[in-house]
Amino acid sequence: MKCTAVAVLVALLAAPAAASAAENYPSRPIRMVVPFSPGGGSDISARILADGLGEALAETIVVDNRPGAGSILGCNIAAKSNPDGYTTLLGNISMAFNPALYKKMPYDAIRDFAPVTLVTQQPNILVANPALPAKSFKEFISYAEANPGKLTFGSAGIGSGTHLAMEMLLMSRKLDLVHVPYKGTGPAIAALLGNQISVFFSTYASALPHVKSGRLRAYAVTSAQRTRTLPDVPTVAESGFPGYEYDTWYGLLVPAATPRAIVLKLNKTAVGVLNSEKTRKRYVAQGVDAIPSTPEQYSAQLRSEIAKWNRVVRAAKIPQQ
Repeated sequence: MKCTAVAVLVALLAAPAAASAAENYPSRPIRMVVPFSPGGGSDISARILADGLGEALAETIVVDNRPGAGSILGCNIAAKSNPDGYTTLLGNISMAFNPALYKKMPYDAIRDFAPVTLVTQQPNILVANPALPAKSFKEFISYAEANPGKLTFGSAGIGSGTHLAMEMLLMSRKLDLVHVPYKGTGPAIAALLGNQISVFFSTYASALPHVKSGRLRAYAVTSAQRTRTLPDVPTVAESGFPGYEYDTWYGLLVPAATPRAIVLKLNKTAVGVLNSEKTRKRYVAQGVDAIPSTPEQYSAQLRSEIAKWNRVVRAAKIPQQ
């Protein structure tokens, strides 16, 4: 009984302090860790959100790119940071892949983070250097079948969404392409532009400017429907792979012990930013959709996605690292 009384007293004393911390938050710049290189979908989503959050909170949001190990490096930095609301993480779907891909993780995606809100989602798009003879998705498939082991595909790292999206495609036709992993979408795009790899299943926002400029050729998108910005580019599903669908999602998180009042303040502010016409227009221009949510909705999606991709990785027989 005495222990219970002490616990209640501690909680009562802590409540006003937490409320006060949230009321005065933020009083200095906030770091937003992005676990991928500049130029990728995570980076684009983060910087647009950071602009809106900074304006709404009247404080600077510093985007801190920390690529490595399929987002594990950056996520671990955020997970181990002081849980005071001044370090946030712009995580993505890789948080659902990694538990199935790695034998040992330095953090637990569920235990060590407090979800704030989902931020955006976007399809992937299969792009190639124009030097590749195939001029359409169907021509690419035929060319790959006729040249086993001669074509290469890039990814943002082993086990990244750009890797698994391609693996699902290769499995369905037993195609033989050589995987070349990079430390993020930005470097992979650069390699493709330099004709160092054959194709890349890029996040949509990262490839869109290069497709529009003609520096890359778009073969197909992974969404269920064609996109508004590239209506002439077919989906993978309608190009002979029925049922194929894949979207990359991004979300804002903080270390697990961050005061609930701060989590809720960040959620309310971020959702307001994501629902604003100004921010939505910026995302749409990049081929990305804003998908604000409650912390509980994001938490449920993360748990569901971890279970889903564990099944996919096992079915694909991708060895754990």
